[in-house]
Formats: sequence, structure tokens, C-alpha cells
Amino acid sequence: MRADYLGNAITTDEVSLVSAIDDFIAGLLGYEQKIANILVAVEHAPDHCLANSYAAILWMFMENSQGQKEATNHIKRAIKAAPTASTRERMNCEMVRHWVAGDIERAIIMGDEIAAAFPRDLAIAKLSQYLHFNRGDAPAMLRTADRIFAHNRDVPHMHGMAAFAFEQCHLLDDAQAAAEAALALKPKEPWAQHALAHVYLTRGQIGKGTAFLEDARETWTELSSFMYTHNYWHLALFYLSQGKDDLVLKLYDQHCWGIEKDYSQDQIGAVSLLARMEFAGIDVGDRWEDVGQYLRARVDDTILPFLTMQYLYGLARAGLSEADDLMAAVLERSKTAPVFERPAWRDVGVPACRGLLAHARGQHETAIENLGQALPRMMEIGGSHAQRDLFDQFMLDSIIKTGRLTHAQQILELRRGFEPHSVPINRALMKVYKELDLPHQAMQAAARIQRR
Repeated sequence: MRADYLGNAITTDEVSLVSAIDDFIAGLLGYEQKIANILVAVEHAPDHCLANSYAAILWMFMENSQGQKEATNHIKRAIKAAPTASTRERMNCEMVRHWVAGDIERAIIMGDEIAAAFPRDLAIAKLSQYLHFNRGDAPAMLRTADRIFAHNRDVPHMHGMAAFAFEQCHLLDDAQAAAEAALALKPKEPWAQHALAHVYLTRGQIGKGTAFLEDARETWTELSSFMYTHNYWHLALFYLSQGKDDLVLKLYDQHCWGIEKDYSQDQIGAVSLLARMEFAGIDVGDRWEDVGQYLRARVDDTILPFLTMQYLYGLARAGLSEADDLMAAVLERSKTAPVFERPAWRDVGVPACRGLLAHARGQHETAIENLGQALPRMMEIGGSHAQRDLFDQFMLDSIIKTGRLTHAQQILELRRGFEPHSVPINRALMKVYKELDLPHQAMQAAARIQRR
């Protein structure tokens, strides 16, 4: 019997299989392409419980029906091999089985049990955080990290996992300290870089965030498309705040869209960035049409509400009828989703999707009515608070376009409190103050743009 690089025992004597398992763990924690090596290895070890469980995890991260189908095949193999596996390997298999079957509640419970018995099993801890993240449960993400932290102080990825959990709980000082600890151990720790970018964005430290990511991007090699495009997405947000419109378009075209156009996370990153660019007054040309062609395959995709909402908006902005089909699928999902997930679909996903569809079609009164229902509970559909800010921006855009200028002024000034020199915010304020016949305040907003 051998062990993975974190010291967890593996039921095998095959050096090549251990190497592939190490690649999976390190690739999962570090968002590196070598995670996919498990798919090759498992074909040579079709009766290995842990290897098949890991292959199932990788397929599930595709976040689509095809991935779920492939994951189901692998977990069946893992279950068949379970009698000869160790206790830890069987527990891994059981957790993944529940996830694949859609029993997220039981999968989360199993993740806690594995953490208690095997605190160095960081692949499962990472999966637990992912499941909590998709439910908007930031404190649970932090509990996952906190319970095993003392056993993993030597692992840079552990500090990165803690950093993002702290940041999502708005514990920014702790998040920054944890991210910096991770980067001291390993400068190429992209999840810690990502967490620190969140800290700078949340604090409105746009200049610091820009400089940090411009320096860090030299390490973004051999990363998964998600981590590569998402960290560039964060850099694009900093450029957007600074009014560097040409650079935002360049990042979108060269680094944020076009790496894996079929992948869920790349798609929502593109949708989100295109929408934000339009809110900032940037002409995105025919880019919606390009994204829309790849979103057509999402016509009945209701894996996660956070993803579905953005697929729907992208389809609608591309002018595709599949947007209506996906809306129908959302309504059906709100009735048939597992009990554990149903409130998020019914009470948040449905009104949010109706609001986004209305916004995309210029029906801003309807957008306000429906988004107003969803926004107070938006955290329940997952995503980071930086990502969910997009939906607040949809609401703000509809408020402005329906002439609710008093309301818009209040929202914009609150947003400016976090980003005093944001070019898009001050551009909007300049226009709003002119319409409100407040020329002095309009001039101040214009001056802030010039002083950036």
C-alpha cells in the first residue's frame, strides 16, 4: 500500500496510479491541467475505487448533463470496487455517489465525516467547499477550512482555501493574511491570488488589485481554463473600474473568452463581463452572438441556478429563442428539484430569471419587479459576492432606464463609497445629476473621472 503526497494511504502498489492520483489532488487544489491525468490512469485501473471516484469528481466539475452521465459510469465502477478499498476510499466513494445522485445534503454530511476522520484528505475538503459555495453558505466554507487547518499548515493550498472562505465571510483582514501566507509558501497559488484579488476589489483598492494581478499573471501557466480565465476576469474588473475600456476588450478577447468555449465557467464569465462592459457604456459589437451560439446547448441546463441565470441572459441578449425554452426548464425545475434545493430555484431562481429575461428584452419595469423579489435572497443561488454583484447592476441599470433617478442617485453614491474613483460609477452619476438638475454634483463626478 502506498500514499498520496499528503500522506493519505492508497490501496495500490502501482507507482503510475499513485502519480496520477497525486496529479488529481494537486491539480484540483491548484487548478492545474494535470488533474485530467486521472482519466487516462483510470482506464488502466478500471477496478480501483478511489481512482474512479476521482474521475467522477472531475466529470461532475464539467457542470453539465454529459459530465453527470460520465460521472455516473465511474461511480458505478467505484462502488463495485469498494469491498477491496480502505475505509477512507469507501467514504470518498459514498460522498461522490450522493453528489452524483443529486443528494447534496447527504454529500455535505459525508464530507464532514471524512474531514473528522482524515483531515489530510484535502481533495474532499475542496469538494466540500465547492458544494457549500454553490449554496451561498460562506460560514460552512470557513468551518470546512477551520476544522482541518491545524493538520495542514504546511500546505499552501490550505491557506488559499481558508483565504477565500474568510473573504466570502467578509473577514477581509483574515483573508488577506491567509492569502499572503499561502503565497509565501508558494507564489504560484492561484486560489490565494484569486482570494486576494477579491479582498482588493471589496475594499475598493483598485490600483493595488491591478498591480497585484498584473504581477501575478506571470505565474498563470498550465492552469485550468476556469482559473486562467477567472483571474483574468478579475483583472478586467479592475481595468473596467479605471475606465481602461480598450484593455478590458483586449482581455475579454484574448484571455477571458475563447479558451474552452463549451465550459460552464468560461461561459458565465463571458456573459458577466459583456454585461458589465455594456453597463459601463462599452460597445461590445457582435460578441453576444458568438457567446450565444455556445449557450444553445444549455437550453435545458438547470444543474445550478447561478449558472442557469447567466446562460439565460446570454441566450436572450443573443436574440435566441432558446432563452424561452430555458425559462420553461427553470419553471419545471422549481417544482421538481430536490427538497434541499427547491427554495433556491422557486424563490430566487424563477423571479431572477424572469427579471433577467425582461432586462435583456428592454422590459425594465418587469425586470425591476422580478429582480426586486430575488435580490434579497440572491446569496442562496451560490457564486461569490463579487459575481452576484452583477445582478445588482442589472437592477440599477433598469432603475436608471425607467427614469427612477432619485433611487439611482442613492444606489450610485452608496456604490461610490466602495469605489470612489470608479469611472463607470462616476459616469453614471454625472448623467444622473444632470438629469436631477444638480450641475455642481455633476461637475464633481466629471472631475473624479479626470483625476483617476
